[in-house]
Amino acid sequence: MQYHIKTNEKMARLVAVLGYLTIFGWLVALFLYGEHKSHLARFHLRQSLGLVLTAGLLSFIPLIGWGLNIILLFAWLLSIYHAGSGHIFRVPVLGDLYQEHLDFVI
Repeated sequence: MQYHIKTNEKMARLVAVLGYLTIFGWLVALFLYGEHKSHLARFHLRQSLGLVLTAGLLSFIPLIGWGLNIILLFAWLLSIYHAGSGHIFRVPVLGDLYQEHLDFVI
């Protein structure tokens, strides 16, 4: 039984990290999530989608939006690190909004 728990935890981490790697990675993670449901994976799938949508919207705002995208890049890298570590890390300011408003996705 101990092996089964560790395997589920590793799969949840894999799904969480895959969600941050491009839209294709997010779709693969969503497919894998259907077979291996976990709170960690669900949390990071929502957060990664929120980061992608925010970056897309900010890219339409010249200069200020581009500068904010650099900050968003650091949040994205930090989120990948925490997903791989198995931690739940909410992006400052926007993390709660992602979890609340993107709950229809998963």
